[in-house]
Amino acid sequence: MILSRVLPFAKELLGKVVTSGGVAVDATVGNGHDTHFLAELVGENGLVYGFDIQEDAIEATRNRLRENKLDDRTRLFYESHAKVKDCVDDKDHGSIQGAIFNLGYLPGSDKSVITKPDSTLAAIEGLMEILMPGGLIVLVVYYGHEGGQDEKESLMAFLHSLDQSKAHVLQYQFLNQKNNPPFVVAIEKK
Repeated sequence: MILSRVLPFAKELLGKVVTSGGVAVDATVGNGHDTHFLAELVGENGLVYGFDIQEDAIEATRNRLRENKLDDRTRLFYESHAKVKDCVDDKDHGSIQGAIFNLGYLPGSDKSVITKPDSTLAAIEGLMEILMPGGLIVLVVYYGHEGGQDEKESLMAFLHSLDQSKAHVLQYQFLNQKNNPPFVVAIEKK
């Protein structure tokens, strides 16, 4: 297949903006795959901030990072991503190169614990304030679960309202897949 699936596409985008020595955010650490990826991109002199509201997710991510000797370049917060602006050091405001969200629920976990529109939109707004010009927020949107459609609709309404003089917004989606296929949204700060 020539077209990238959504997760590889999300990583391709982040790989274009997150550089060695840079600063990035994983807004939904989950099992730590994206945090690990970002930690490799920022290198030993960079920093990744990671957020999750589930203690199991933080612990799984911490273990993955420790096993791969990447824990020294990450800071994990057992906290809502809505608090991103407050948790990121002031010195890193304006330096965030990229951020990623996986919206939905943690695979293999309690499906009633999901990302919610209010916290997701607050996180995006906070990140837009501390993202560097040319920085990128990538959202992988899973919405085929209870509550997912509401978050998708709120997110899309918010994205359509973003001032085009402040951000470019892209949607990447396979149109002929069944069962609410995930899609990617990328927000590039001007």
